[in-house]
Amino acid sequence: MLSVDLARRLLDTGLVWSPMPGDRFVVDRPGVGDDVFHLADMTVEVHEFVGGSVIGFNGVTEWALDSVALEETLWLPREDQLRAVLGHDFVGLGITEEGYAVVALVGGVSTTFTHRDAEEAYGQAALAVLRSRG
Repeated sequence: MLSVDLARRLLDTGLVWSPMPGDRFVVDRPGVGDDVFHLADMTVEVHEFVGGSVIGFNGVTEWALDSVALEETLWLPREDQLRAVLGHDFVGLGITEEGYAVVALVGGVSTTFTHRDAEEAYGQAALAVLRSRG
């Protein structure tokens, strides 16, 4: 799974989240940042209001949390979502002794990003590509 640190750096480069069922996120508040939530049609869903979007926690009795503003959340993109961010700059995915190797075009140059977790390798590649697109 993508780390919170890398997700935050992706957000800082301008990666925008359009929440959909199945997406993973954390509440970006002290004390709850380690708990990963999943958007689902029945339990955790996005509610659109005039003042902005909120994520509602429906029927979650173990939390004293009814809803949270979208701006207070941090998206943890999945592998397929990160590959979509790379778009035409994605070259390929392989496996090395270090782990997974994502090859992407960064400023037109083929660059390899390796990590033991595939989503982290994709995230590193997406971060570099987004920065190069400026």
